[in-house]
Amino acid sequence: MLKFIRILTSIFVKFLNEFTNMRWIITLIILLIITIFLEFYAFQALKTVSKNKIIRYSWIFISFVAYLNFFFIASTYDRSQGQTPQFQMAFGIMLTVLLPKLVIILVMFGEDIYRFVLKLFTLISSGESKPLASRRKFISQLALGLAAVPFASFIYGIIQGKYNYKVVKYSLVFNDLPLAFDGFTITQISDIHSGSFTNKEKIQYGVDLINQQKSDIMLFTGDIVNNKADEMDNWIDVFDKLEAKEGKFSILGNHDYGDYMDWKNPQDKIDNFQKVKDIHQKIGFDLLLDEHRYLEKDGQKIALLGVENWGKGFNQSGDLNKASNGVNKNDFKILMSHDPSHWEYKVKKNDFNYQLTLSGHTHGLQMGIEIPGWIKWSPSKYVYKHWAGLYKEAGRYINVNRGFGYHAFPGRVGIWPEITVIELKRG
Repeated sequence: MLKFIRILTSIFVKFLNEFTNMRWIITLIILLIITIFLEFYAFQALKTVSKNKIIRYSWIFISFVAYLNFFFIASTYDRSQGQTPQFQMAFGIMLTVLLPKLVIILVMFGEDIYRFVLKLFTLISSGESKPLASRRKFISQLALGLAAVPFASFIYGIIQGKYNYKVVKYSLVFNDLPLAFDGFTITQISDIHSGSFTNKEKIQYGVDLINQQKSDIMLFTGDIVNNKADEMDNWIDVFDKLEAKEGKFSILGNHDYGDYMDWKNPQDKIDNFQKVKDIHQKIGFDLLLDEHRYLEKDGQKIALLGVENWGKGFNQSGDLNKASNGVNKNDFKILMSHDPSHWEYKVKKNDFNYQLTLSGHTHGLQMGIEIPGWIKWSPSKYVYKHWAGLYKEAGRYINVNRGFGYHAFPGRVGIWPEITVIELKRG
């Protein structure tokens, strides 16, 4: 027991050494208090339903191990490596344990309010309070049953959901599309995040599915790594097999700049950024850095533009005017811009008329509920106005790809990895 206490103490000391800033310490204490309260509150539902000590102790043990594991990984992993798959898995396990209990708490809290109001009414009316034990047990069973849904969903999302690739197809009609490009097809992929990958066979399956679309061009809209160029080393021989008849083009995303990790010196960050850009050539993509290319067919042409990352609250390196320099206002234009907030603030109402914009970035938060034709919801919608799928405003389109890979949370729940196929049609 003393040895165990010493281990916990050493972990806690390391954590404090990492975060000497008082704000971090205060935040940690607040989160710890909230977590203990949530765990205690949710545990009451289990106590009401089951008297079995093995079940009760297992509940406590699993929760404790999940939190301790994340606490240990978060306080000891090398921040110079960015988010590792080990950190992501620890975070995912913690969420899998914690979030279902929030469902329990919501149900039980509603029941507590009901009990409080009923008791208050009884006292005021000088009546006799009726036993509510059977009702309490039913509500507890209901809460546990509802919590089982996100618990099972998160486990599926971590094991299989992140590889549940979906091909999403759109046919878009434009009156100003050159006739030669009627029926022209685009495959869009986004947010590879190769630093999160652990299963080569599954990723190869996704790449094969992309190639099966046999589109005219392939467009990648940013975030090829989490932070470091070497994250892609083991995956180049997979992604260099991507094929498109008329070429492959790409842009950078916010994670490609190396802004989310600690570097030993500024030059290391600069060197890494150059290596990230070099990856695109290694896998056969033409990287557009505030540039454009003309796609020609039967003597007609459309403009393909690609900007560096521009996002509200993120890196704003992208220069739309620079990318458009040399493009005619009347040309049909496809714009690749990683962050959809760029479309909202700079592109949508631009007089230069960018008919179609392709973005990624949001991942749809990798969790939500989507039933085609009925419901599309994710917490991501409260951060981004355009967070997943196709939108049309001011006579222009944006498609926000849900991403091929995953980041932070090592899975996907309800918001599946996406391969977008867009067919251009002349109106």
